[in-house]
Amino acid sequence: MTLRVYIISRILLTIPMILILLTMVFVIIRVLPGDPVLLHFEKTEHPEAIEEMRQKLGLDKPIWAQYFDYLFGLLRGDLGKSMHDFSPIAEQIFSAFPATLELAIYSTIIAVSIGIFLGVEASKSYNKPKDHTIRIFGIVTYAIPIFFLGMLLQIIFAVNLRWLPVGGRTYPTMEPKGLKMSLSQLPEGFTIHLLLSCMAGLMISILCFAALKLKGKKITRKILGILISIFFIIWILWAWVGWYFISKGELHIATGLYTIDSLLEGNLYKFAEAIRYLILPSLTLGLVLSGVFIRLTRSNMLETIRLDFVTAAKARGLKETTVIYGYALKNAFLPILTMMGLQFAALLGGAILTETTFSWPGLGRYIVDRINFRDYTAIQGAIVFFGILVSIVSLVTDLLYAYLDPRIRL
Repeated sequence: MTLRVYIISRILLTIPMILILLTMVFVIIRVLPGDPVLLHFEKTEHPEAIEEMRQKLGLDKPIWAQYFDYLFGLLRGDLGKSMHDFSPIAEQIFSAFPATLELAIYSTIIAVSIGIFLGVEASKSYNKPKDHTIRIFGIVTYAIPIFFLGMLLQIIFAVNLRWLPVGGRTYPTMEPKGLKMSLSQLPEGFTIHLLLSCMAGLMISILCFAALKLKGKKITRKILGILISIFFIIWILWAWVGWYFISKGELHIATGLYTIDSLLEGNLYKFAEAIRYLILPSLTLGLVLSGVFIRLTRSNMLETIRLDFVTAAKARGLKETTVIYGYALKNAFLPILTMMGLQFAALLGGAILTETTFSWPGLGRYIVDRINFRDYTAIQGAIVFFGILVSIVSLVTDLLYAYLDPRIRL
């Protein structure tokens, strides 16, 4: 099985998996006991008000009609309306998600860095005091309750030492705004802008051509057609995006990730503040998750170090660091990659305990708030969003796994 066929088959398998997930969430939410509409009214409420709310939420329709409205709405990016204030759920989720994404990225970096380094060191010192110490550290960090570790770090570094903030994401009114530039419209109009934009497509096509030449690829008709297609795609996209911002009179690029937006804004003070607020929650999550990577790295490295190619590399006189990190770890990395994908996907769903402990305004805290309000439609939307994210991350992990290890495509 070629890599292309494997990729197509995995994508096709992901589609029914997401559809089954959406159906299960829809059914489970509706078979739960109680009427979600009645939870928001007093017993003496007028029946017309209850029926009006039911119509606004679309709950007055037959169950099959609700299901298809639900699916067609998801295709448009519509996750429904909140039962609390009737605002679009998609906007609420996407406003909370960047905070969770930023926390997940930095937590994963910390967990993987600590886990791989200590796991490798433990495998190098097998059955020695250093190995036992690292194994105990991994067990303790994985077993410790995450909220307890978070509060402990808050007491030490925020309350007693006053080095770091207790919680939150940044000071109020200190949120970075990203890159903002005022643009003046070209006097010649869109035609001259379209002609000038062809340079972007030409530059990308030349870079692709140079990369193929460096790899020694022969330029066939098929490759030439791909290069021409890249040229026109980049040309049209660059022209459209550029003209869109020029027509608005400003260029505004913001990711919602404070560390990136502060750099786009060019404000190093805001960047430093964003890092300060990130340290405690990301360190808490990273330390707890590092225990998994320590044990996984250690067990896989112990198997890999005993293989013949590692023995041969040592016999050739290579440095131990080169043998361990350049040969052994590279071959033992595939199971670690799978675990990275799974853990990162789980964090994207919202690290509820960590976000609650540190008052982090992310997806996990959003779900807790919606549960407290008994906002069933918002809970449903958040679960669906989380499920789709997990499916996409799992798909990307599988594709990376197949690219790095061709044996699984056989």
